[in-house]
Amino acid sequence: MTHRLFNAYCRVVLAHPVFWLALLALICSVAAWQARDFKIDASADSLVLENDEALQYYRKISKRYGGSDFLIITYTPSQAPLFQRDTLAHLQALQNDLKQVDRVSSVYSMLDVPLLFSPQVEFSDLANDYRTLTDEDVDLSLAQKEFTEENPLYEDLLVSDDGNTTALLVSFERDEKYYDLLYRRNELRAQQHEGELDEDGEQALEEASQAFSDYSSQIQERTAGEIDQVRHIMDSYRDEAKLFLGGVPMIATDLVRFIRADLKIFGIGVLAFLIVTLFMIFRRPRWVVVPLACCGVTVLTVTGWLGWMDWKVSVISSNYISLLLIITMSITIHLTVRFRELHEENPEASQKWLIRETAAHMMRPMIYMILTTMVGFSSLVISGIRPVIDFGWMMTFGLGVALVVCFLVFPALLGPLKAGQPQQGRDFSRKFTLAFADFTERHRPTLMVLAIVTVVASLWGISRLTVENRFIDYFQKDTEIYQGMLQIDRKLGGTTPLDIVIDAPSTDARSTTASSGPATGWDGESMDDSAATDPFAAGGDSDPFATAEPDPFADSDPFSAGSGGDDPFASAPSADPFAESQQAKPNPLKGAYWFTPARLAQLVEIQNYLQSLPETGKVLSIATTYKVAEKLNEGPLSYVQLMLLASFIPEDLRDQLVRPYLSDDGNQVRFSVRVIDSDQNLNRNELLAKIRTDLESDFGLQPEQVNLTGAMVLYNNMLQSLFDSQIKTLGYVFAAILVMLLILFRSLPVALISMVPSLISASLVLGLMGWIGLPLDLMTITITAITIGIAVDDTIHYIHRFHEELPKDNDYVATMKRCHGSIGKAMYYTSLTIIAGFSILAFSNFNPTVYFGLLTGLAMLVALLSNLTLLPALLISVKPKLRAG
Repeated sequence: MTHRLFNAYCRVVLAHPVFWLALLALICSVAAWQARDFKIDASADSLVLENDEALQYYRKISKRYGGSDFLIITYTPSQAPLFQRDTLAHLQALQNDLKQVDRVSSVYSMLDVPLLFSPQVEFSDLANDYRTLTDEDVDLSLAQKEFTEENPLYEDLLVSDDGNTTALLVSFERDEKYYDLLYRRNELRAQQHEGELDEDGEQALEEASQAFSDYSSQIQERTAGEIDQVRHIMDSYRDEAKLFLGGVPMIATDLVRFIRADLKIFGIGVLAFLIVTLFMIFRRPRWVVVPLACCGVTVLTVTGWLGWMDWKVSVISSNYISLLLIITMSITIHLTVRFRELHEENPEASQKWLIRETAAHMMRPMIYMILTTMVGFSSLVISGIRPVIDFGWMMTFGLGVALVVCFLVFPALLGPLKAGQPQQGRDFSRKFTLAFADFTERHRPTLMVLAIVTVVASLWGISRLTVENRFIDYFQKDTEIYQGMLQIDRKLGGTTPLDIVIDAPSTDARSTTASSGPATGWDGESMDDSAATDPFAAGGDSDPFATAEPDPFADSDPFSAGSGGDDPFASAPSADPFAESQQAKPNPLKGAYWFTPARLAQLVEIQNYLQSLPETGKVLSIATTYKVAEKLNEGPLSYVQLMLLASFIPEDLRDQLVRPYLSDDGNQVRFSVRVIDSDQNLNRNELLAKIRTDLESDFGLQPEQVNLTGAMVLYNNMLQSLFDSQIKTLGYVFAAILVMLLILFRSLPVALISMVPSLISASLVLGLMGWIGLPLDLMTITITAITIGIAVDDTIHYIHRFHEELPKDNDYVATMKRCHGSIGKAMYYTSLTIIAGFSILAFSNFNPTVYFGLLTGLAMLVALLSNLTLLPALLISVKPKLRAG
């Protein structure tokens, strides 16, 4: 079949180089036009699994609790104390300026909340009037004590425990068009997942997805401008305060900037390196121009295709340009080295004959080389993580394009040129590779023992692999993302949100509408999936970015949510609600399971337990509100007082103090927990298991009553899936490549020997990660599959040449030396190019990309050494029969 393919190639391609040059020029023009639509996506899909059942429950809970887009600005005065008039005036000036930013609906700070213990007030007085820090007659020493010690709602949330750091919450107007498009897309996706869409429905889904994608891109540009405005305002206040910016919009905007910077650095850096490398290796302009043309056409074609398909590039796939450049260059180097070898052996041969013979010798191994690499990347589609899946498909398609382009551009550009004279001179690379042949011949037993020791040590390291990694460590320490997250984590109650939802027992007679688990809503009735809040779109606890940079106020502070952007206390009734019992409305919580003094006391115990865990920061629930009410009442509330409180509390206060933590019927409660992500001892999976176990064993709750949700759960599910994903991808790659090698070499011993170098390199990298304590993450789980796919390329070339050379004298040692002096040079050149190319990824601002580049480069180095030593040692020792394909 290969012979027929080659003959067709000669008739169609080699015979018409001008036609293919013109066609490629046309394709590049179209691709350049389509590349205008190339887009970058900084969504948080990387933090969740595809079709995670916990995600569905999370969306339902998020629908009830809500949220909004917001920014967080941490404020630490650099000169005067925080609780001083001049400092508060400076803070208020900053707050007022921030309100002038486009689309900002409100800016809340410690200046806006009611003072309850400065001095202590009657709870009912809040309905008439309340004092804030802006009032001139407020005792600031008492206020500081309230914010740091007295008020459980404020301490470690609005002000740090040292009393010198606070934060401002900048909320943006809700973009209804965005949410309408989002809900429409999610509704159709859910129907598609259930198999309910017909042909018209599939078309509607495609249109809805496209509309949402286009509008998301517009919002991304708009948000970047708003972030720039906020940063400009902050710069004018940095002379008197240390400010850090955080929040979902900022993270998304900065991630886009990271991606763009990475694309430039990777592309330009790799390109410059390749130009220098090609000049150093081949020392002729044509051997620089032709490979670079192949690389340029490949990258431009793939980029245009991504723009045409509206396939956005994420942080995970931002290195696709460098990978395509590296792999395309390796193809052209193999072609170039083979062309020059034929030219040296046949100095009088015509250019046409040299091109034809080069293609004849290289087409078969090149096809299998690219197919095995495609297998490595395509294995990523079974990971279950959307950006990793997209990365796998992008590179699989890109590799196919690279192969086709190289076998079109290479002959088309060389065809019109004269062959000239073969270059003469000292070949240092040949001496270098032959030295490996001599070493292999003398030290075969040592190589075998070293390989076994390496495998054993790697397996020990692999057994120590973990998936526990901190999202904060994804970023360089000098980035504002890292610094802002660290400030919130350490001083404002923790960063990673965890929601603990507890239902009333379904068998309790007083719980007439109790929820029964993830499939039901707050009142026991099924919630509408179609309107569920998307975790990627909303702020607060409905945003998975909050695992890294959550709002310290959202869903947990008494003034940040549920007010529609207005001051929640501005419309409080003027009359004392407790004095107007004759006008009381029917009590909505009468007969509620959790809204009794005894059960609220139990919730207080649960909250105290959650706060006692070393990994947790701020914990808020209805128990917090109950504790504040008890302090204001100067003692426990009776059942009658509790019912009066529920009947007369103003609606705006109810929205802030009750509804975020208690269902409307009182049969479901929610604890909002902030986990300290920077805690070096944090083990998410163990913490979640411990909380569930303790709630059931120590507090008498039934398993069906307890539901753990929130961004931490989703992120943990993704992390725990990495082991399974690693095993599946490795199994897929090993099996697929082994089958391909069996087809290529038609010998099981040869196929198994061919797998050894790549498996050793992949296992060594995984083992090293285990030894040094580097956990698996979204990028590093791709290393082994990619390593096996790329490393086996050199193995295929070497064994294919070994098969060609062996019949000359049927001497395995002599054949090894001839292979080291010929194909060994190409392996040396391509491997060094790949290693250096991957090392350039170390300049990324995204740490997983740094680890990916360095570890993959190391794997390629180990694979090169294995292919030049262990592989020939195995061939010489086993002496397998090599059959023609």
